[in-house]
Amino acid sequence: MAKSIMFTIYGAKQKCASCVHLPSALDTKEWLEAALIRKFPQAPLAFHYVDIDEPQSSDEKQRLAAAILNEEYFYPLVVLNGEVVAEGNPNLKMIAEKVEALLA
Repeated sequence: MAKSIMFTIYGAKQKCASCVHLPSALDTKEWLEAALIRKFPQAPLAFHYVDIDEPQSSDEKQRLAAAILNEEYFYPLVVLNGEVVAEGNPNLKMIAEKVEALLA
């Protein structure tokens, strides 16, 4: 079995000021998960949501949550296997290409 492809989506209950017309971070996680599982039904995909306003369980999550709170990134922030791949308004096509590359 291939190694899991791990998505972590960072966000908050309240939308960022520049993202009011976009889905919430949790909604983004849900549609991204549904779309990618539909596109890659046999792929070992895993999705996690991290609320940036809550205490974090790892140094990496704490670092990225702090970076978002310090306005270094927009949220929702999409991280794929530890690499930031999208922020604000994620592009599904670009993210799918990243998954395809990992599956190749």
